[in-house]
Amino acid sequence: MSKILIVGGIAGSLVSFRGDLIKAWLERGFKVTALSRPAEGLRLKKIEELGAGYRPIPLYRDGMNPLQDLKLLFSLRRIIREEEPRYIFAYTVKPIIYSAFGAWSLRSVRFFAMITGLGYAFSGGSIKQRMVKGLLRLLYRLALKRCELIFFQNPDDLALFRKLKLVGPEKPFRLVNGSGVNLDHYYYSPPARVEELTFLLIARLINSKGIREYAEAARIIKIKYPETRFVLVGRILEAPDSIDHSDLIRWQEEGLLEYAGGHDDVRPYLEACSVYVLPSYREGTPRSVLEAMAMGRPIITTDAPGCRETVQAGKNGFLVPVQDSKALAGAMEKFIEDPDLLKKMGAESRRIAEEKFDVHKVNLEILEAMGLPV
Repeated sequence: MSKILIVGGIAGSLVSFRGDLIKAWLERGFKVTALSRPAEGLRLKKIEELGAGYRPIPLYRDGMNPLQDLKLLFSLRRIIREEEPRYIFAYTVKPIIYSAFGAWSLRSVRFFAMITGLGYAFSGGSIKQRMVKGLLRLLYRLALKRCELIFFQNPDDLALFRKLKLVGPEKPFRLVNGSGVNLDHYYYSPPARVEELTFLLIARLINSKGIREYAEAARIIKIKYPETRFVLVGRILEAPDSIDHSDLIRWQEEGLLEYAGGHDDVRPYLEACSVYVLPSYREGTPRSVLEAMAMGRPIITTDAPGCRETVQAGKNGFLVPVQDSKALAGAMEKFIEDPDLLKKMGAESRRIAEEKFDVHKVNLEILEAMGLPV
């Protein structure tokens, strides 16, 4: 029986983003072992419930620490030799780079990578970011040579990887519609028509997700429509791009945002909201937007790589410029002034999710590209 190793950054994403893909592999008779930063408690239980094996890896996510990264490389190299997989499927930056290096000399292993976004190092221009970006370009360029095929979630990332010469024109690739979304788990629920609309943003609390623009848009809207609610769901991180905790407290004290913390199951928040908002600077394809679309919510997001793939402007939502809180507030006001848009655009979001982002359709594309039974 052939074995597949799937390597990701955090255990939660193995279940939430790749759980249906793991099930698809298992249903076709493959043994699957998942690797990530150490999982425990409920997250470990959920991985085991999928039917996959699990092994932790010493992944240090934030920044480039040479000693930590060498430890990760040696750990992956040892695990790959012990597990003897036929296939490796890796996603996010470090899992791709160090899994590729760990499998470099094992020519019997077929290696596939999925680019799910560019991350912090590619998003800014500080001296530290430029240094990390330069190193990552070199490592990516070398690691992607080991890939049999690369999955991209939007054409902008593919174009950028080619522009930066991270991949050559001869490298096989496949464009897929993000990670897909399970349309049964994220069920359709028409937005309730209420006088006070509720906007929702679900994201890691980092600047590049547009958290500040969301707060500033709330400030603008509340001057004219003080009863409008703005809910924020997401975990506070210790990362270079993290939102300052003092800012989060200030926004709450000013009555701009209602912070609900981080949650593994965000469906109750999606069901309770009127409009879903993601003012991100760049994405692969934002999973939270796909979940909101599946549940029938209109979308406001940025005209940025990955984000723009989810919205047909004027049909299921609106696109606004990156880092433009005034334009964001303007798009929000359209729903406040015309609540009939909620049901119409929400239904269109669900239709697009069914047509384009159904996780089973996306997974069949991945299986076919890997040369596996469909």
